[in-house]
Amino acid sequence: MMNPKIIHAIAGTLAMLIIATFWTTTTISELFLSVSAIVAVKHYIAYYGIACLAVCMAMTGGTGNFLSKSRKGRLITDKQKRMKIIALNGICVMLPSAIFLNYKASSGQFDTIFYVVQVIELMVGIVQLTLLGKNFQAGLKMAGRLRKKKPAVA
Repeated sequence: MMNPKIIHAIAGTLAMLIIATFWTTTTISELFLSVSAIVAVKHYIAYYGIACLAVCMAMTGGTGNFLSKSRKGRLITDKQKRMKIIALNGICVMLPSAIFLNYKASSGQFDTIFYVVQVIELMVGIVQLTLLGKNFQAGLKMAGRLRKKKPAVA
């Protein structure tokens, strides 16, 4: 059986990479590529990316809960609070947005509503990456791989 710490680290890292890939491919396709490229990006995110991300997030959350049972402290509490926000954003904003944007793109409806939802999805994507990044940093601190910053001496 693989070490839960390793599973947690790999799954969390993959989740961050998947979200960053969604964000980057969306931005590049919409700014620089053709309509067919935008449609393809929306299709792959909705049909394949979400499933991969859901598995990674479930593994990250499950192993995180398992690992945190024996630990206490502010880093754990903060990570758990951030994960609740990440889950809520994912279920309430990111997932419905991805499905909606795929529907609109596949129907050729690149209207104001499409772009408003797209901007919201991109903004929440940055929030997700920021929160996951903070959790990643906290995990490194807990593992002793990242030292706490010492206050600057004047």
